[in-house]
Amino acid sequence: MYYLVASCIALLLGPLFYRFFTTGTGLQKGLDGFIFVSLGGLVLIHILPELLEHGGFLAIVFVIIGLWGPTLSERLFHRYSEVTHNLTLTLGITGLLLHTMTDGGAMVLAQQEGNSALLALGVILHRLPVGLAIWWLLKPQVGSRWAMAVLASMMLLTGVGYFAGEQLLNHLSLDNTVYLQAFVTGSILHVVLHQPHGNNISDKQGKYEYQAGIGSLLGIALLFILLAMDSGGHEHHDHSHSTEQLMQWLMTLAPVLILAYVIATLRYLLGLSPQHPQLGKRWLQRLAGPEALVITLLLLGPSLAMIQLIGLTLIGLLLTLTRVQLTDPHQGLPISAWRFGFAHLVDRSAPWIILSLILANLIGHPSVPLENPLVQVLVLMALFLPMRFCNLGGAVLALSLAYSGWSIEAIMVALLAAPVFNLAQLKLMNWTQRLLLAGLIIICLLGTHWLIPQWSTIIALPQNLNTAALAVIAFLFGASLLRLGPRKFMARITLWTPKVHDHHHHDDTAHAHADDAISAKPEQHTHKHHHH
Repeated sequence: MYYLVASCIALLLGPLFYRFFTTGTGLQKGLDGFIFVSLGGLVLIHILPELLEHGGFLAIVFVIIGLWGPTLSERLFHRYSEVTHNLTLTLGITGLLLHTMTDGGAMVLAQQEGNSALLALGVILHRLPVGLAIWWLLKPQVGSRWAMAVLASMMLLTGVGYFAGEQLLNHLSLDNTVYLQAFVTGSILHVVLHQPHGNNISDKQGKYEYQAGIGSLLGIALLFILLAMDSGGHEHHDHSHSTEQLMQWLMTLAPVLILAYVIATLRYLLGLSPQHPQLGKRWLQRLAGPEALVITLLLLGPSLAMIQLIGLTLIGLLLTLTRVQLTDPHQGLPISAWRFGFAHLVDRSAPWIILSLILANLIGHPSVPLENPLVQVLVLMALFLPMRFCNLGGAVLALSLAYSGWSIEAIMVALLAAPVFNLAQLKLMNWTQRLLLAGLIIICLLGTHWLIPQWSTIIALPQNLNTAALAVIAFLFGASLLRLGPRKFMARITLWTPKVHDHHHHDDTAHAHADDAISAKPEQHTHKHHHH
């Protein structure tokens, strides 16, 4: 009973926090950052693996429909975009209401013998961002009365879940409602990503990104606490295993990532800059770095690094000889080599590294039946198209897939195609160049298939050194979040930033992507999708 009361109080703290945080623009940006990271992270790291466990690969399809459906329908039925947006909001809220009933049930489970109280504490803690998010989403749209009604419904439904016991929970269990919950999860993600009342935050110069960054760091801290509790007292073994797996990957990767940034600093010092006059040298940096090769060599072994070097050299030669220009060139390069390696490059690569780890954690999940190497390669190629991976992101994705037991061909396609096989880059090529590039990638994959190289980690560092390196990487990524704010940080990933929502309440600002881009003019509502 105490748990039930505590979870209702946690929900009610939402409006209080909101009232305090919306007194100033900076605080409001901080709140936006906190909700963006905590709710988005909760969905990606906590809810999605659970949906996968119960619904398999089809659950991901429903999440994507929930995430992209509203954007597509707004494009197709432009006149009704407001209706679509409100419908998505309603769906998201309905999903959260459904989820609260299972929360009530989880607290009953926590009180049973042998179950950890950490489960109930986790439920209570994750109600904080949910209560905040409800108020943040609803109050500017429909006013505080409706927002309060929704919170009251949530408390009521938590009570229903708590007292109705197992019979109701069996009907509402994930196995029975998994696809509905997956669709609604996508809707929640859509609403969180499309800052539904951008007009309240008039931050044209980006001077409040620091506060947004602090909010997002607090959101990350809350996520860590929840995940630590989750692996402490959760009956889903696969799920807690996936969280531990993510931490294990981070520990292994951190020292090599620091070395990669040091190498990037040195090459910049020696004059190998992304704005080098020679096209070939610009392609070398885009495809290999050469710091991405170091990650492959040290963590996947020399045979894979050699195939990657040969493949990327051939791709680089093809693109240089056919005079293909690079998409998304580096803007505003710093004079200092250290600032280039440990600030500029971190800003460009950190979102991709985080995304690669989360993606591999999801698609490498035991419930995703992708054993066939050809299917794995096709899924990855489809994944690369809407994005513009950097070479470090591709190397990290390859590493994570290797650890998840994917085929050697899939690992190779991540190493070769990730930095170049995307719509933005393909638009700058003619059909001959596209076919030649695809042919080269296929030849390299056939060579890999024929050679069957084995991957192996060359270095194994002591645990305390890995932990120290992870702390350094966390500091670098945290500093990047503070510099850019969470929305601009994630705007690197084109998947998260569809074009501007043209709702009437967006009159003051363009979409978060444009709003946060330093070069964007305040009145600029349409912008080049792939350039910052």
